[in-house]
Amino acid sequence: MKIFVFGSSITSSYWNGAATYYRGVYKHLAALGHEITFAEPDAYGRQLRRDPENYDYVESLIYSTPRDLPGILRQAQEAELIIKHSGVGADDELLEREIALNANEGIARAFWDVDAPATLARVEQNPADPFRNLIPEYDLIFTYGGGRPVVEHYLRLGAQSCHPIYNGLDPETHYTVPPDHELACDLVLVANRLPDRERRVENFFLRAAHLAPELKFLLGGEGWGDKVLPKNVHWIGHVGTSDHNRVNCSARMVLNLNRDSMANVGFSPPTRVFEAAGTASCLITDDWAGIEMFFIPGREILVASSAEEIVELVRNTSADEARRIGAAMQARAMNNHTYAQRAAAVHEILSSMRSHTGAAA
Repeated sequence: MKIFVFGSSITSSYWNGAATYYRGVYKHLAALGHEITFAEPDAYGRQLRRDPENYDYVESLIYSTPRDLPGILRQAQEAELIIKHSGVGADDELLEREIALNANEGIARAFWDVDAPATLARVEQNPADPFRNLIPEYDLIFTYGGGRPVVEHYLRLGAQSCHPIYNGLDPETHYTVPPDHELACDLVLVANRLPDRERRVENFFLRAAHLAPELKFLLGGEGWGDKVLPKNVHWIGHVGTSDHNRVNCSARMVLNLNRDSMANVGFSPPTRVFEAAGTASCLITDDWAGIEMFFIPGREILVASSAEEIVELVRNTSADEARRIGAAMQARAMNNHTYAQRAAAVHEILSSMRSHTGAAA
């Protein structure tokens, strides 16, 4: 199938945690025979911080907005399926409207939500939100998390169908490497500073550092430069894709903190969870509904509901136990949660859609 995609960025993970997700899904969809064009706006300085990876599984289009947008939309009309991801970061409302209402006859239209809890909260809080009336116009809704609650919510809003496609592991990208002794620490967190995440970082990670001054903490991600941090927290700034493995393998344990919206809805493991799984890291995550769908708490992943519990886990988990948990998590991810498996699920959905319309995927 010829697929044209609008997304935030597949070439840069700078202020763009979805990059790992896009790469994993589209790389493996291409391996299944789909022809994919991924269009992203030249925005937020991402093209100045491209990740040094191979993107030859897609035709990558970088466009200036709004100058290039009419031409990009015309080019999209040559596809069999147009996908609009949420959070492109430029012209989102226009793209959602144009794709839903003005795609040529015979072109399938999909909205792929990479932050469904936030999208759904927005349209519920504002019944006049333009996207609310566009939901039924899309042939497919995909989400990268949220589980049954998000599916049912989208269906209540008139979606023709809704399919969660969760984050996963690409073992060719995230794998065990030798540790970097300059990054050695007891606990690492990689998280950009966002409004609905900062409070959780304060309550879980920074408070844990205050409670355990003898432990060494590492903080990665953008936006923390002017934040007052405990003395035992070292901030290393943006962590590009090529550095994920080195950072995770250098820490004794890795912390995941979901954003408020994702934690409240549940069933939304972020990319960081599977990046850590790929490196066989011992991961501590904040508590959220649906964890057991992906990993067994206590055996393949550790779960904490407070800073105090994080400190207890870091202090009381031996090196041998941490290695065992990390290895078990890696094995589960390799068996059940790879991007090859996620792409196969998308391929099956697209094949079913095309068979119903009399065309082959």
